[in-house]
Amino acid sequence: MEGLLLAWFTEHGRDLPWRRTRDPYAVLVSEVMLQQTQVERVIPRYLAWLERWPTVAALAAASPADVIREWQGLGYNRRGLNLHCAARRIAADGWPDDLTELPGVGPYTAAAVANFALGRDVLPVDTNVSRIQERTGHRFSAAAGQALMDLGATVCLARIPRCGVCPLASACPSRGRRYEPLRKQSRFEGSFRQRRAQTLRLVAESERPLSDLDRDAVQSLAQDGLVRVAPCGTFVTLP
Repeated sequence: MEGLLLAWFTEHGRDLPWRRTRDPYAVLVSEVMLQQTQVERVIPRYLAWLERWPTVAALAAASPADVIREWQGLGYNRRGLNLHCAARRIAADGWPDDLTELPGVGPYTAAAVANFALGRDVLPVDTNVSRIQERTGHRFSAAAGQALMDLGATVCLARIPRCGVCPLASACPSRGRRYEPLRKQSRFEGSFRQRRAQTLRLVAESERPLSDLDRDAVQSLAQDGLVRVAPCGTFVTLP
């Protein structure tokens, strides 16, 4: 089954910029950006990020404020600060053997960097990979990581898989099945997440009086280290 998958990937695999490098820093940037953000949105931001900060040392030397500004529009801004903190640690101490020691790096991201950049024999299991393994009843090797992600993103879809074009269909016990809709993330429009994003955008443009801002959003952003309230309590700035 894995042979069929890899043959399909050779012909149909997506040409993504982070697949053209084995630089662990570049791969880490892509994986952090791809957390909860669509590939199409990430590609231009990834390229711009690496143009501005092409190395770990370059990002480590940046200010948190510049990192927050560059991250604007990707969502979940704490990811940008975690990436910055990780770069500072790597610049100071090198890459740890256990990548989950880096800020914001969980088991999946650690496995992805280990596999795609460091050549370690570990399969990164995201929702796509987990879904394919569950449906096929097959356990794939680390060599199939990228192929599984592409199959899950383009063919073995969550609700209505495209079994007619799937290279694994002939041996898949779930062929032809449809699935219940997944529970969607809560709406962004009108949510507290939107209030936080709007407040951070204002502060990223320039220092703002606290009285002009959403106080609850400011408090939440400050707790995450994304903004700083002046000691006098009257102005809000980026850190």
